[in-house]
Amino acid sequence: MTQNNLEQAITGAHQRLENLLQRASKPENHSSKQDYPVELLQEAIAEISISLEELHALTEELQEQNEELISTRELVEAERQRYQDLFNFAPDAYLVTNDTGIIQEANYAAAQLFNVRQSYLIGKPLAVFIYQPERQKFRQMVQRLQQQGQICGQELWMYHNDGNIDFPAEVTAAITEADSEGTNSLRWLLRDISDRYRTEQKIREQAALLDITADAIFVRDLHNQILFWNKGAENVYGWRAEEVLGKNAEQLLIRVTKETSPQLAAALKTVIEHGSWQGELCKVNKYDETIVIASRWTLMRDPAGIPKSILTVDTDITEKKQLETQLFRNQRLESLGTLASGIAHDLNNILTPMMTVAQLLPQKHLQIDENSQQMLKLLEINARRGSDLVQQILSFTRNCEGKRTIVPISQLIEDVEQIIKCTFPKCIDINTTIPTDLGVVLGDSTQLHQVLMNLALNARDAMPNGGRLHISASKLFLDENYTKKHIEAKVGRYIVITVTDTGVGISPAIIDKIFDPFFTTKEVGKGTGLGLSIVIGISNNHGGFVEVSSEIEVGSKFKVYLPSSEGSIAPVVHKTQLPVGQGELILVVDDEAAITQITKTTLEIHNYRVLTAQNGIESLALYTQHKDEIKLVLMDMMMPSMAGGTAIRTLQIINPQVQIIAMSGLASAEALAQAIGNGIHGFLTKPFTANELLNSVQQILIPSAEC
Repeated sequence: MTQNNLEQAITGAHQRLENLLQRASKPENHSSKQDYPVELLQEAIAEISISLEELHALTEELQEQNEELISTRELVEAERQRYQDLFNFAPDAYLVTNDTGIIQEANYAAAQLFNVRQSYLIGKPLAVFIYQPERQKFRQMVQRLQQQGQICGQELWMYHNDGNIDFPAEVTAAITEADSEGTNSLRWLLRDISDRYRTEQKIREQAALLDITADAIFVRDLHNQILFWNKGAENVYGWRAEEVLGKNAEQLLIRVTKETSPQLAAALKTVIEHGSWQGELCKVNKYDETIVIASRWTLMRDPAGIPKSILTVDTDITEKKQLETQLFRNQRLESLGTLASGIAHDLNNILTPMMTVAQLLPQKHLQIDENSQQMLKLLEINARRGSDLVQQILSFTRNCEGKRTIVPISQLIEDVEQIIKCTFPKCIDINTTIPTDLGVVLGDSTQLHQVLMNLALNARDAMPNGGRLHISASKLFLDENYTKKHIEAKVGRYIVITVTDTGVGISPAIIDKIFDPFFTTKEVGKGTGLGLSIVIGISNNHGGFVEVSSEIEVGSKFKVYLPSSEGSIAPVVHKTQLPVGQGELILVVDDEAAITQITKTTLEIHNYRVLTAQNGIESLALYTQHKDEIKLVLMDMMMPSMAGGTAIRTLQIINPQVQIIAMSGLASAEALAQAIGNGIHGFLTKPFTANELLNSVQQILIPSAEC
């Protein structure tokens, strides 16, 4: 019951008493004068009792309502205090402004955010704390707030301490209902997101780094679905991010075979158990090209430690593997070449006396019968054939060079074409494509002829049931980009000879071994395994290299790159009469007795005097005794006790003007350059003929005599 109700109840009771008194003052209302006071008193007492009871009830009700009101006021005050506490101690800045943006209330966090006192904020326009370029955005935000009633998650750049330092803030705002005066207020919640902004900026920078790197970086879940794909992955594999996201990585990038499936299963098991894996994988790109990848996998876990995805970093090492293959192949050739060189040295020492004896005997014994002459001729021919075989063995070791002349490649191809058309089966279609302005190379025509013949023979053997053999040539300039991928190539102009067949092809499993000496897939007795070794050896000796590509049941293609030459070499003039000496004394030094003996005999027959020594030490002793008479020294480069090079240097100390011809069964451009660099005047490659020996001696002694 309210206070008004209580007043109305008291007023009603007072009115009833007045009515009772008025009735008592009128005599007609009573039967006699004697009962008037008693009746009146009784009625008044009854009325008063009723009024008092009503008043008591009303008083109790009012008291209860007052107690409830006090309790309600306490609750309201507690609620107001809690609101004030929340307002003041909220972690985010909380502001109340009028509809023009003037700050009316501000909590402690707002003062901390702007680095000012709370009282300083009251009455200030909120706009003064907005970064100048952002104020137009703030005004638009206020308009939208008044239209829509609220805004959420907007970003604004604001100031600390009235303009000293700017920072990004997340803004949420709402408009309140109008008060009794019809005025709306705006409530603002501001949160400093500098840390989040820096984190996002760091993430953006890291994402930029991921896109800058040349490695392919992508993330896939445990079901192989691609979740992330960087720019490097686009460059390596050719797929854009929008083309691969959500796709199965294994189906997209790997050609699953019997060989790759166990490897992938083992890699997945390792990364799940140990958290990481790395190794090499053969993958495919968008264009279905096989590429070799160095892959690193890292297991990613969720906050609970449960595996959720795999981060993969792939590096394309296709070019590196190609270069390694070329390097390993060259190393194998060099190792085998070292072995072959030792054998060739001994063979040349054996063949030299045979060839010289076969030439000298008919000259020394003029009455020898015809049968003996034929036998000697046969001996010389077979010795030469053995010498040619040694040259073939040495040709792939880069330790043997022939006489270099200008070789027209077009003429070389025409000569080979004429031979193979006459000898190859008719079921093989042979044709050539030769430009008119192809040019020339500097080289040994016999060796280059052998290169083409070996390639043609291999092509013939690859087409037992017939096919097509095509030989072509072209000019090509190799730039630096090409040389980076081919360790044997140099920048410059080349002539490229291409031999293509439609034969059985070469298996990828053995294509890296085909240039190894003595490696062959032919049956026993049908191939020595030296053909392609000789091809690559001769090509390398001429400053070139060889490329091969092949596909099973489609055919093979060999490309021989030879440096183009624009120079010329004077033709070699062959003398028909063997030169003779004038009694000059010559010192012959060789550990092979047969060579020293036959060399001594050849020189003496042609009017030279000869001293012989079996090693370098003996040669020094003889030269010291006869240094005033000895006009020339023939020195073998490989001898026991003292090597030829050491003996030569010692002789040059004894006599700086000593004339020396070096002999070796391992003739090479490097050895020749070294010999000339040491002051040696000539070089004889074993096995040598009497003609080569006498011409070399004459070339040294005649200029010396003229001087």
